[in-house]
Amino acid sequence: MTPGTSGASAVTTGRRKVAVVGVALADCGRVDEATPYALHAQAARRALADSGLDRSVIDGLASAGLGTLAPVEVAEYLGLRPTWTDSTSVGGSTWEVMAAHAADAIAAGHANAVLLVYGSTARADIKAGRRTSNLSFGARGPLQFEVPYGHTLIAKYAMAARRHMHEYGTTLEQLADIAVQARANAAHNPDAMYRAPITVDDVLGGPMIADPFTKLHCCIRSDGGCAVLLAAEEYVPDTAKAPVWVLGSGTAVSHTSMSQWDDFTVSPAAVSGRAAFERAGVGPGDVDVAELYDAFTYMTLVTLEDLGFCGKGEGGAFAEKGRLTLGGELPVNTDGGGLSACHPGMRGLFLLVEAVRQLRGEAGEGRQVRKAGGRLPEVAVASGTGGWFCSSGTVVLGRG
Repeated sequence: MTPGTSGASAVTTGRRKVAVVGVALADCGRVDEATPYALHAQAARRALADSGLDRSVIDGLASAGLGTLAPVEVAEYLGLRPTWTDSTSVGGSTWEVMAAHAADAIAAGHANAVLLVYGSTARADIKAGRRTSNLSFGARGPLQFEVPYGHTLIAKYAMAARRHMHEYGTTLEQLADIAVQARANAAHNPDAMYRAPITVDDVLGGPMIADPFTKLHCCIRSDGGCAVLLAAEEYVPDTAKAPVWVLGSGTAVSHTSMSQWDDFTVSPAAVSGRAAFERAGVGPGDVDVAELYDAFTYMTLVTLEDLGFCGKGEGGAFAEKGRLTLGGELPVNTDGGGLSACHPGMRGLFLLVEAVRQLRGEAGEGRQVRKAGGRLPEVAVASGTGGWFCSSGTVVLGRG
């Protein structure tokens, strides 16, 4: 194996296998003293240390959401001069889409090792008055026809949830139970922002945010960051830990204007998930752990349906009876998700970190998912959602 050299992209013939070789979290939760750049750097250093590789192998950088020239500013701050970059920005699914791009680039020989890195002080910024919590996303372009009516991001998700309830009889109790199970998972995560148990009644009795969502139907607001390092197969012998392989990925976009969304009960994960599973050569029934974007409880429900874990309209019943908890039939959002663990603006990269930790057996006491006989999970899926079901990226990961 010939290590890559900083500033010189790889050139190879044939397609290489791609592995996740390093993952890490920056400080998360309530981080009043750090800047977003500092969280980027902290996560990057920790992920590189986790990989056991030298920083000189990194010739690719993917980052979004920070700076005027992202990821150029982030690269400069980290002291990197990448020859492959990606600044795709499609909301919460950005990181799964970037991971798909990076894996394709490495497989084709356009890069050797790509660092995906994110950091945000969304909570601290609002607390300090550095920015306002405006979820209308402006009033230019297509959005100008919705924003004047007060149609915020939360309202768009609420409309979609109400449609699912109307079409399929999904209940508020079923949606609330998703939040309860996310909190039960978070109870075993020392890094989770909220760990105290909640009940369905707690969720239903909370203050209304956007009908039918009360406060606990919605993600928390936190600070935090994380990083994921992808590398070509020839680097794996030099890594500190067993690789987690990228088996397949898929991406899709749907709409911006709600009037252009064909069906409020179908998300673009129906497209990205099908592509990812087909390319991975596995199906939903092979998945041991699922990390799904959950800015709202309805996101979890509809993503479960669209990835094929249950039929359309069956998500409410599927998610009942503890099926999504660490000891359930399909552990989902094993760190507590955006509903309880952390949500610093765009959570998609956190899904990949948790999926890798579960496959490695590093989730820790009480949180590590085990199959029959105490075996580690073999296959995990991370599926991110951006905007108001505007975009989706799905990545299938495996140990084998």
